[in-house]
Amino acid sequence: MADRISEFALAMPGAWPDEPWDGDRVAKVGPDGAGKIFAFLGIGSVGVKCGTRDEADEWLERYPDDASVMAYIGRSGWNTLRRDGAITDEELCEAIADSYTMVVGKLPRKHRPEGWDA
Repeated sequence: MADRISEFALAMPGAWPDEPWDGDRVAKVGPDGAGKIFAFLGIGSVGVKCGTRDEADEWLERYPDDASVMAYIGRSGWNTLRRDGAITDEELCEAIADSYTMVVGKLPRKHRPEGWDA
């Protein structure tokens, strides 16, 4: 499953892998040097932007054993979603796609992937 989830994230238009901190793989979108993280690709989890903190809290209520507030950036609506738990692959992919859409929408138009229209 881990490879499928990472492959899904990196297949998003304009997405590319990075390792900004030793051992932490992420998926970014935008130009090199100005790219923004939209998914943290952990071995047993994925970190995604889930909207506002209130929206992100809905994940915590639905999956109390498999969703948690991300350290440091959780107050901004980022959650860690555990793989191999109650959250299905499809839900993880949907969360990644939603995170991607939110992050791309905040990029300057000139840094958005070609053809992106949301």
